[in-house]
Amino acid sequence: MHNIEPYYQWRDHYVASEDEQSPFYGRVYDEFYFTKKVYNYFIHPQWDEFGSATLYMKILFVDYDERFAIIELIGEWNDAISNDIMYLKREVVDQLYQQGIYKYILICENVLNFHGSDDCYYEEWSEDVVAEEGWVCLLNTLDHVADEMKITQLQHHINFGQEFNDINWRPHKPKVIFKAIDALVKGELQRVLPMG
Repeated sequence: MHNIEPYYQWRDHYVASEDEQSPFYGRVYDEFYFTKKVYNYFIHPQWDEFGSATLYMKILFVDYDERFAIIELIGEWNDAISNDIMYLKREVVDQLYQQGIYKYILICENVLNFHGSDDCYYEEWSEDVVAEEGWVCLLNTLDHVADEMKITQLQHHINFGQEFNDINWRPHKPKVIFKAIDALVKGELQRVLPMG
């Protein structure tokens, strides 16, 4: 797992540690010293911690004019034991929301497991963004992760599932990804990006 880096091809367009409005502004990274772990496996030092012991992230892109953020996740999403959604909502999303971000793309292809609890934070997040005509969408969620999310009834609050899976997002610019996912969430288009 230590070889899986957050996607870095958009760094010419956005770097969270250089964005004064970002929750990770001013963060300094050590490229050689590995300290963060998922289970007993070290992960790349470029991933950001936000309070969870098993889930890490990287804000890949934020557009304050079009009001969206693209976030990549890695690890185990565990609401049952460590209430990861609370940390994600309070430590990251609430700060972005205060800066006018209402549309969220979470890339989940490296989320290995999900353990649900209740849907209160997801409901709150949904109510926040829907009031601003926004949404939350999970891309490339593993099948067993999506199944557990459905058991927890998250589909009532966030967008995920087959129509948002196998999307080859890496070759595209962030605004292209956003416009495609926005149209897909709104039901204006069916499958707008090639499958990967």
